[in-house]
Amino acid sequence: MTATAPSQTAPSRLKELSTVEKLSDPMPTDRLWGWIVTLAITVVAFGMRLVGIATPGKLVFDETYYPKDAWTLSKFGYETQWPDGKVVNPQIAEGVADGFTDQASFVVHPPLGKWLIAAGEHLFGMDSFGWRFPSLVFGCLTLMIVIRLVRRLSRSTMIGALAGVLLMFDGLSFVMSRIGLLDIFLGFFLVAAVACLLADRDWSRTRLARHLMANKLTDLGGHFGPVQWFRPWRIAAGVCFGLACGTKWNGLYVLAAFAVLSLAWDIGARKLAGAGRMAWRGLILDGVPAFVSTVIVGIGCYIATWTGWLATSGGHLRDWGANNPDALSVKVFGAPLASLWQYHKEIFAFHSGEYIRNAEHPYDAHPIGWLVMARPIGIDAVNDIPPGVDGCPTTADKCLQVISGAGTPVLWWLALVALVGAAFFWLGTRDWRFGVPVVGVLANWIPWFFVADRPQFFFYAITIIPFSVTALALCLGKVLGDADAGERRKVGAFAVGAVVSLVGANFVFLYPILTDQTLTYYEWVLRMWFASWI
Repeated sequence: MTATAPSQTAPSRLKELSTVEKLSDPMPTDRLWGWIVTLAITVVAFGMRLVGIATPGKLVFDETYYPKDAWTLSKFGYETQWPDGKVVNPQIAEGVADGFTDQASFVVHPPLGKWLIAAGEHLFGMDSFGWRFPSLVFGCLTLMIVIRLVRRLSRSTMIGALAGVLLMFDGLSFVMSRIGLLDIFLGFFLVAAVACLLADRDWSRTRLARHLMANKLTDLGGHFGPVQWFRPWRIAAGVCFGLACGTKWNGLYVLAAFAVLSLAWDIGARKLAGAGRMAWRGLILDGVPAFVSTVIVGIGCYIATWTGWLATSGGHLRDWGANNPDALSVKVFGAPLASLWQYHKEIFAFHSGEYIRNAEHPYDAHPIGWLVMARPIGIDAVNDIPPGVDGCPTTADKCLQVISGAGTPVLWWLALVALVGAAFFWLGTRDWRFGVPVVGVLANWIPWFFVADRPQFFFYAITIIPFSVTALALCLGKVLGDADAGERRKVGAFAVGAVVSLVGANFVFLYPILTDQTLTYYEWVLRMWFASWI
C-alpha cells in the first residue's frame, strides 16, 4: 500500500522535474490493492448501516413525503396526492399502501431522488426497508467515491482509506444512509461530479504532456497548445451535476464553483506547460468546451430526470402549455417544456415565498452552526417508555427511543480545524489539492446563508461532510509524513491512529441515539453534550 503523505511532488524536487514530468503525475502503482481496500471499507460500512435499517417500521420525519411520492411516481409517472398523513401513515406502517389518489400533487423538488427511492420500493415493497435501501446503497457509494477521490488527490491508497474510515464513523452519514430522504442522493452525485473533474484534470494534463513528447518539445514555448474539445471525464461530471440538480436544486452552486475551479486548473496546466500569457486564452478556448460539457450536458440530464412527468399527461401543470398556446414560452420551447418551465416558476416561488419564510420548526438550525454541529436534528422519538416495556430497565423512572441526525462531534470539530489548515495550504503554499475540500465545503454551505430567513436543518450538511473529511484526511497525511521519514513517521502514525480511535470511540458512544435503541433518560442526557442538542 502506498503510504506517502499528500504531496504529489515534494517542493524541493519540483524544480528538478521536466515539464512533461510535472504534467504527468502518475497514480499509485498499487491499483489492485487500492480497489481491494476501497471495496473492503465500503462493504464494512454497508454492513454497519444495514443492521436494523428497517427500524422503526414506520414513516419518520420527512419520510412522510418522499417514499409516498416515490410510490405514486412509479405508478403514474408523476406524484399524486395522499390523504392526511395522520390517517394514511399508520396504514402504510401496517402494510396498506393503496390509499393514494389519482390527483396530481404539487411537489417542490425534482423527481430523481424519488425515482431512486421508488426502485427500492419496487424491489422490496412499500415498507421501511424498501424505501430506505436506496439511501443505504448511495450512502455507501458516496463513501467509496470519497476513498477514490482522496486517493487521487493524495496519490496515496492509505490516505484514501483513512478518509473512508473517518466517513464510515460519521453519525450524520450513518443516519442519512438509513432514512428515505433525498439529500443522500444529492451528496452522492455531487461527490461523483467532483471526482470526475479530478480525473479530467489528470486526463487533460497527461494529454498535454503527450503533445509535448510527440512533438519533441520541452515546453509550449509561449504557444497555447492543443485545444481539447472532447474530454470524457468532464462530460461525466456534467452528467453527475445534472443528476444532482435533478435531485435538489442546490447542486447548482457546486456546479458553478467547481466549473470555475476546473477552468483555473486548465489555465494553470497551460502555464506550467510554457504557454505564458497565451494560457489566458483558455478562458474561451477551454472555457467554451467546458461550458458545453458541464452546463449544457447537465441541463440535458436534468430535463431527462423529468421524463416521467413529460411522457404523461396528468402531472401538476402538465397541461399548462396546451391551455396557453399563445404564451411566448410555448412558441419558443413547445407546450411540454413550457409547462415544465411554468412548473419551475411555481417551485421557485414556493422556496422564496412568504409561506416558507414565515414557517417555524423546532429543529431550525442556522447554517452558521453547522460546522460545529450546534443543532442536530431529531428524526424520530418515542418518549416516556415505562419501566419493563421495550427493554426499559425496571429500575428506571422512564426510557425513550430516539434517532438523532447528529454527526460524530470529534470528527466534525477536527474537520473544521483541518479546513482552516486546508485553506492555509491552498492559499498560503499554493497546494492546489487542498482547494478541493475548501471549495467543496464553501459551495455546499455559504448559499444557505442567503436563505437563512426560512427554516434550515442540520441534515442539509450531509453534502458538506465528504469534503470536510477530505480536508481532514489530507491534513492527517501531512501529519503522517513520508514513508522514509523515520522517527518522524512513527510519531505521525501514532497521532493519526489516535485521531481515528477517538472518532471511532465517539461514534460507538453515540450509536444508541443513531439507531432508535432504548435508553434511560440519564443515558440519553449523557449523549446530549450541549443544551442546543436537546
